[in-house]
Amino acid sequence: MKPELLLPAGNPEKLRAAILYGADAVYLAGAEFGMRAAADNFTVGEIYEAVRYAHSFGVKAYLTVNTMPRSDEYPKLREYIDNLRGSKIDAVIIADLGVMRLIREMLPDTEIHVSTQASAVSSAVCNAYQKLGANRIVLARELSLGEIKVIRAETSVELETFVHGSMCVSYSGQCLLSEHFTGRDANRGKCTQPCRWEYKIYEIEEQFRPTERLPIMETELGTFVMSSRDLCMIEHMDELIDAGIDSFKIEGRMKSAYYAAVTANCYRMAIDGYIAGKPFDKRLLAELASVSHREYNTGFYFGRPGICGEPGYLREKTYLATAIDGRNFIQRNKLSVGDTVELVSPGEYGRSFIVTALRDMDGNPIASTPHPQMQFAMDVPFNIKQGDIIRGTN
Repeated sequence: MKPELLLPAGNPEKLRAAILYGADAVYLAGAEFGMRAAADNFTVGEIYEAVRYAHSFGVKAYLTVNTMPRSDEYPKLREYIDNLRGSKIDAVIIADLGVMRLIREMLPDTEIHVSTQASAVSSAVCNAYQKLGANRIVLARELSLGEIKVIRAETSVELETFVHGSMCVSYSGQCLLSEHFTGRDANRGKCTQPCRWEYKIYEIEEQFRPTERLPIMETELGTFVMSSRDLCMIEHMDELIDAGIDSFKIEGRMKSAYYAAVTANCYRMAIDGYIAGKPFDKRLLAELASVSHREYNTGFYFGRPGICGEPGYLREKTYLATAIDGRNFIQRNKLSVGDTVELVSPGEYGRSFIVTALRDMDGNPIASTPHPQMQFAMDVPFNIKQGDIIRGTN
């Protein structure tokens, strides 16, 4: 069976990019009750429009309601769910049994997917959730591929796993550091990512040797004890597909539309390539290196995940423009005549060319695109479709 490719949609632009570049389904959140409160997210009206747009492409849309609401939040949550009765959302992703019961009561025909926040690590818990009405379980990230295979053999409920994106140093993302340091609760969608901050520890005192100060050893880049590497399973689609996983999930609602497009494109090509009997193409690794990320590894699938060896993100290639149609573009960042750039299209690897001419929308030649979000025309030596991306080569 061909698995579902599930992409993050942090706002309407990212949703469109994910769908145009190959997503089978997208997941999104409203302004509240989702685990990425800092993302742009969707108003109730935008959720209705997002579902209509996704369904017009045959793509499913899932709504995240995966925080752990307190008692005084339930009246507002009930009102929010009531406003979504006509949205035709395909599933609601939950992590709390109270929310699960509310969704089953108010949206009885909508599927329920149990979030990774629920820490499902056994077939026993998967079967228990299924008896309560869950259609799918998003397994905890802490499972090995061998453990996932055992669960697959012992349950009939749909299984979803993360295959790409940020990892959390806390168990299934259940972190208390953010609330401790800033008062913003990570378990209610407001994580400030203190695990990514740079800490300096100069010495420690041992209990029985109070006069002896022991140094904390660092590299020249610092000590990184909490910042997990990013997950990247692009080279292992064959093993994951053969394991019988129903849905492959990519993390990243806070990332750019370019990130959504490129990750969707890469994993779409990897999945389809394996199904078609083609060998893995290492150019996919270079494509994924072009998006914003930390050092990659394979998470818990084949052992223990690593900690970053250097601070911050490895930045993505510059997102320069998006095609409006076969000739016209909208600017994302400045580009100039003479620049070497790459065209990214669904189902294609980046194709390089030199910008030989730019024109404003009146047909006048211009040397560059200096105005944010300006529309312009450009000659490209390839066929162009709406949604194609122009990026830098840096």
